[in-house]
Amino acid sequence: MSTFTKIKAIKDSLSHSEGKLADFILNSSNAIRELSSQELANVAGVSQSSVVKFTQKLGYKGYPTFKLAVMDALNSEAINNEQNNDHLHGKITLTDSLEQLATKLLSSKISVLNETKSLNEVKSIEGAVNLIKSAKRILICGLGGSALVGYDFSYKLQKIGYSAIANSDAHAQLALAATFTKDDLVFAISESGQTFEVIEICQQAKQCGAGIISLTKYGKTQVSSYAEIKLYSIAEADSLRLSSILARTAQEYIIDILFIAITQSSRQSRKLLEKTNTVIANFRNSTER
Repeated sequence: MSTFTKIKAIKDSLSHSEGKLADFILNSSNAIRELSSQELANVAGVSQSSVVKFTQKLGYKGYPTFKLAVMDALNSEAINNEQNNDHLHGKITLTDSLEQLATKLLSSKISVLNETKSLNEVKSIEGAVNLIKSAKRILICGLGGSALVGYDFSYKLQKIGYSAIANSDAHAQLALAATFTKDDLVFAISESGQTFEVIEICQQAKQCGAGIISLTKYGKTQVSSYAEIKLYSIAEADSLRLSSILARTAQEYIIDILFIAITQSSRQSRKLLEKTNTVIANFRNSTER
């Protein structure tokens, strides 16, 4: 996982000292190559212990490991920039032409997809696939834009034989979760990880012994605290006019990965998908005659 992606994902939850470190690292990342932990503390205006704690908060054992990770991230970015030297950066503005708007939106979506990919480890995806495959019933819960993503995921899972239910009514979701057992699964989608209704559903599912998979922003959240498997999606916080679009793009990317991984690992799922696609195609053909 890219060090810079980690920092940007948790930036809003950092303390004042951690925020100063995050800003310096993101804005002057090349300088990290030459700085010791004490030197970084001096230029950022924080204590050396703050530097050590910050690196540990990001999941590194200490500053040397963090420094190597920053250098790896810089090398990866250099390769990506060389391969995409026509990449257009910047916010969409009211004065942009349609061509500029389309290019900037594409650029933002590519960036969000790349960062979402880097936030999720293979073992987490594999764990989510195994939980879904073993579940008797699956409740996919979320509100607003997350509910739309949940509906899409439920339709995909239904096509390959899973009892997957999505409902945008929080009361209906909570009532269903109350009937769950250890054989059932809640797939909780919340961009912020702090959606009150989703938290309540996770609490209820936990009390019933059901499994929980969360799909939230990176870092510790109330929703993800209940989950055995934690998946992450992101949206660019500084692109407020695009936030809901980018959040759905990231969430849909994760559910598509899960859907494809399930069909790849299950012959029965592939057969059912082929059957349902054939039935739908035949129905369309019959209505067009």
